[in-house]
Amino acid sequence: MSLELLEKLESRVNNALETLEITQLELEEEKLRGVELEQQRDNLQSENQRLKNELAEWHQKVEGLLGKLTVDVA
Repeated sequence: MSLELLEKLESRVNNALETLEITQLELEEEKLRGVELEQQRDNLQSENQRLKNELAEWHQKVEGLLGKLTVDVA
């Protein structure tokens, strides 16, 4: 092989290595983002459950008050 071909090959290998390094960094960033999104999802699910429980409690209170009104009116 000529020196020119070896230099082209070296350049291509270096470009491939740079691309690989960049891709690996991007992959790590996406993994971290995935972990953050999982934590946000878990927090939102917990908050959603808390709000559902709170709504159920208020529903029971309203039902109880309506029941008292019905008994008092009758």
